[in-house]
Amino acid sequence: MRDYVIVGAGSAGCVLAARLTEDPDVRVTLIEAGAPDTALEIHIPAAFGKLFQSKWDWDYLTDPEPGIDGRRRYLPRGKMLGGSSSMNAMIYIRGNRADYDEWAAGGATGWGWPDVLPYFLRAEDNERGPSDLHGTGGPLTVSDGRSRHALMDAYIEAAQQAGHKPNDDFNGPEQDGAGYYQLTQRNGMRCSAAVAYLHPAMARPNLEVITDALCTRILFDGNRGIGVEYERANELSQLLADREVIISAGAYNSPQLLMLSGIGIAAELQAYGIEPRANLPVGENLQDHINAGIGYLTDTETLMTAETEENIALLQNEGRGPLTSNIGEAGGFFRSQDGLAAPDCQIHAAPVMFVDEGLGLPVDHGFVARVPRPGRDRRTARAGPAPAGGHARPRIGQRRRRLGVHQARVPDAVPPDQHLRYRLRGRPAAAGARPGRAARGGRLRHAHRDQREHQRAHHHDRRTGGRPDPLRLSNRRETAGQC
Repeated sequence: MRDYVIVGAGSAGCVLAARLTEDPDVRVTLIEAGAPDTALEIHIPAAFGKLFQSKWDWDYLTDPEPGIDGRRRYLPRGKMLGGSSSMNAMIYIRGNRADYDEWAAGGATGWGWPDVLPYFLRAEDNERGPSDLHGTGGPLTVSDGRSRHALMDAYIEAAQQAGHKPNDDFNGPEQDGAGYYQLTQRNGMRCSAAVAYLHPAMARPNLEVITDALCTRILFDGNRGIGVEYERANELSQLLADREVIISAGAYNSPQLLMLSGIGIAAELQAYGIEPRANLPVGENLQDHINAGIGYLTDTETLMTAETEENIALLQNEGRGPLTSNIGEAGGFFRSQDGLAAPDCQIHAAPVMFVDEGLGLPVDHGFVARVPRPGRDRRTARAGPAPAGGHARPRIGQRRRRLGVHQARVPDAVPPDQHLRYRLRGRPAAAGARPGRAARGGRLRHAHRDQREHQRAHHHDRRTGGRPDPLRLSNRRETAGQC
């Protein structure tokens, strides 16, 4: 037996496992559907796009969205230790203090800005040093980017010419303005929640970490959760907890697991053959944001050609250079109209062409400015189809993986000091890889425009096709065989 079972080793799960096991008398089991975070592509900042639609990605799609002409959008989610903190763009943004104060005013006691700031300070190890708004000595390393592209300098200068003030700290006194983002990186490499919190705690005898294990339902004794059932290597097992079962599987998988366990909107659960245990609005009120990008061609060399011997050496030997880029190096926060209490628009600027939601290869040197508007409009995540005439909503589900796009292992004949070069440049194409797309870990290169058009059409086709029911376990991806 153990005191706590934690489901999901993403950002929250890693923190919880590390904090709870600081007490040697507390026994914790952390269970994760994905694999250990061993891939070099996880830790090399500029390589995170190679994780998309791989074994490290849940690879979700939305339902057809009426606001974008019925198209379906790709939703990358990390499936490994660290969760999405192991595959995101590493931008360190806490959120605006006005949002926290709004939550507190709405009844979320303890979530106002003065309440949460001490926890941010405790977590942070900012290389700029301590201040009233930044901490040092915490587990999460926050650093300035070590790849500052000339195009991003030009973007920040252009923003100032347009009347926006420069801002070198979006987590400082004011969020408005344009500048470079600070990043969750340590010595030029990704500092995920797993790196910051979990790995230092894994040597503790009171922490057990189980990977490649998909939770299928919560176990109950009456109305009390006492454990979980999980599948690993095609076998079902159970874990019981003396104190609590903590569900930290993310914005999509946590409500999915609750619904699979009978906690949700009763009528929807019954439609999928699930006996309701509690009729609650689980999955409702999902908030997301729109993101519109504008791309430009340029004669300036971009990150498209960053994978050179020289840059690999810079990363390996000095922890700097273009391969430390988080891609969205610069950006800013702006107000769309006067009278707002806080910015309502954010920009991500990247010194590379952004193709097909990040799934495709750049075909030329370019840069992009993407404008995500923070989520204010409420949408709903549903277990089943929208009612007749109702609003189509993103479902909590996943489509099956395309076979053949798997991560290849480094051959034994490759010396350890050459693994990085092999993964970035020398790996042969994966079996079944689509035409016109480089193998994961293959060197970025110019792609023939006809091939890119073929690839783009292929992606659009897949997003308008059918997909399996989101709640039926038989329709999930074949996890055991791919992890």
